Amino acid sequence: MDENDELVHRTEAEIASVLERFSEQITRVEVHLSDENAGKGGPDYKRCLLEARPAGQPPVAVTNHATTIEEAYVGAAHKLASRLNSRFGRLNENKGGTSIRGRHTI
Repeated sequence: MDENDELVHRTEAEIASVLERFSEQITRVEVHLSDENAGKGGPDYKRCLLEARPAGQPPVAVTNHATTIEEAYVGAAHKLASRLNSRFGRLNENKGGTSIRGRHTI
């Protein structure tokens, strides 16, 4: 296994672990890693773009920048999990629930 294969394996494993709770709702996740300063002077600037495809819904995409590839994909995975949690949480909320005004204290 060469260095690129190891990077792919570590990246897939981390993203799958972070997004595991959404496995029933997501049909696919695309990962795009890049070095935005490749071949240029200055600090390294790594970017990870993640795009999830929830079943029957528009895609959800996030981007994270960091100084290392690992920091970039770990950060992106957590951003995506937060975004998916918000989306699926809203879909599962019950409208018309008990109002604060409807409660009485005795």
